[in-house]
Amino acid sequence: MASEHFDVVIVGAGISGVGAGYHLQDKSPDRTYVILEGRESMGGTWDLFRYPGIRSDSDMYTLGYSFRPWTEAKAIADGPAILKYVKDTAAHYGIDKHIRYGSMVRRASWSTADAAWTVEVEAGGETLTYTCNFLFLCGGYYSYVEGYTPDWAGMDAYKGAIVHPQKWPENLDYTGKKVVVIGSGATAVTLVPEMARTAGHVTMLQRSPTYVVSRPAEDSIANWLRSKLPPMVAYGITRWKNVLLNMVFYRLARKNPEKTKERLLAMVREQLGPDYDVATHFTPTYNPWDQRLCLVPDADLFESLKAGTSSVVTDHIERFTAKGLKLKSGVTLEADVIVTATGLNLEVFNGLELVVDGKVVQPSQTMSYKGMMYSDVPNMASSFGYTNASWTLKCDLTCEYVTRLLNHMSRTGLRQATPRRTDPSVQEEPWLDFSSGYVQRTIGRFPRQGSKTPWKLHQNYARDLMALKFGSVTDGAMEFSNPAPKTALKAAA
Repeated sequence: MASEHFDVVIVGAGISGVGAGYHLQDKSPDRTYVILEGRESMGGTWDLFRYPGIRSDSDMYTLGYSFRPWTEAKAIADGPAILKYVKDTAAHYGIDKHIRYGSMVRRASWSTADAAWTVEVEAGGETLTYTCNFLFLCGGYYSYVEGYTPDWAGMDAYKGAIVHPQKWPENLDYTGKKVVVIGSGATAVTLVPEMARTAGHVTMLQRSPTYVVSRPAEDSIANWLRSKLPPMVAYGITRWKNVLLNMVFYRLARKNPEKTKERLLAMVREQLGPDYDVATHFTPTYNPWDQRLCLVPDADLFESLKAGTSSVVTDHIERFTAKGLKLKSGVTLEADVIVTATGLNLEVFNGLELVVDGKVVQPSQTMSYKGMMYSDVPNMASSFGYTNASWTLKCDLTCEYVTRLLNHMSRTGLRQATPRRTDPSVQEEPWLDFSSGYVQRTIGRFPRQGSKTPWKLHQNYARDLMALKFGSVTDGAMEFSNPAPKTALKAAA
């Protein structure tokens, strides 16, 4: 079958891919594009995860798109509401008509002579090829194949059900049963209070505690503004309010970690009372924002603990038994269902093999440019959100920058944009400064970041806004080359 050509190929039809489609239509309307989605439905994370209580740990006024207001009452939204928002956005702007489902991208090869990528796709049992001038990876940062589950001793001996949240079975019945949720991250603190509504008892088993913060599910200021102002105006005000509050909190946490830690733990004590062992179960060994904080709407986790429908155990697993778990302290936990909320498997470049002029790209040997492009890899960007704020804030800025880059290339007649490391003073640093286990397990396979702009990841929305939306695309590190042949220019004219 002959290749189809598009100006831009977007990989992934989740929240990032749909956003990329909008920005291309809005800022670069002369560009053709296709969205290649490996699964049979859109929505990415919000379609894949089906576990009880699935929700965002970011408010929807910042996780939502900059161009389409979130108008529901709840700021901390559940998975189905977010999925509906993504689907409605795609339908409203006609982005859904550009999606090819069941199209798993496996390989992309760049040819400087042709100024084009050849993208190899598995679809319907055969291999299809697409060509494009720009490749935009919007498939997120983790593998959709399976989540991370440690190989504990004795797992085969256990007679109950072992479930990972990434592959939640539709017919799992835990009503009245004993449940153990292994983990202490965002997924675990979501699952525990939700499962505790109908389970006999739910135990959250953690090796070490995480910072847990309660926040109202509804933003009263946002709801009031929406009742008084046009939706987009109210949304914009609330979005900036939440962005600035988060930036201030993050800055204070980094500047005064001990004071921030004291305040966070004091808030937990206010919820659980003076007799609860906060020191053991809710006091991490690391500073705030060394890992992402866990958000619980309306204190649902704390309410569950106070009601006695759930509990927390801080210990290490020695082995699985036929009836549950034996811990290193000697304690045994009986369980009918064990949920391994133990994290994700990170994936570099959406799992694609990248080849540039016949040479396979080794991700760990590249350096990230402005958090979205990569040294010596032409005409390719990836959409990757913030670790200290909402994912979509950075993705929106990334999309706007990509359209600016495309428009600059069109104006100048140059077909290739390649980040080049020409400054010898730039030192290599880890791609993410995050101590979370899911990051540390695979960080060595990821690109590096640099010690200064434009190779530095600042994790700062206001700074990125100025650089990506208003800053020059010709900054000395981005090399524009490969002019269009004169025959092509005449044809275009």
